[in-house]
Amino acid sequence: MSYTPSTIEAAFSATYAPAKAAPKRGIVARVLDGLMSARMRQAERDVARYITETGGKFTDESEREIERRFLSSNNRF
Repeated sequence: MSYTPSTIEAAFSATYAPAKAAPKRGIVARVLDGLMSARMRQAERDVARYITETGGKFTDESEREIERRFLSSNNRF
């Protein structure tokens, strides 16, 4: 008994290449990713705390105040 591949199988078998693993990121890139994600989590906690303290409603007024407090050019670093 023999097996003859179909036209579709023959077309894809010659061009198939296994996926290559993504190159490993360097230590500096991983550290920066960690710092950015930590800063993002802190900002989300600050915004959540502000909304909770002001009654738990996200209004236009609270949105403007959040932008003024947390998105201003005066960073707290």
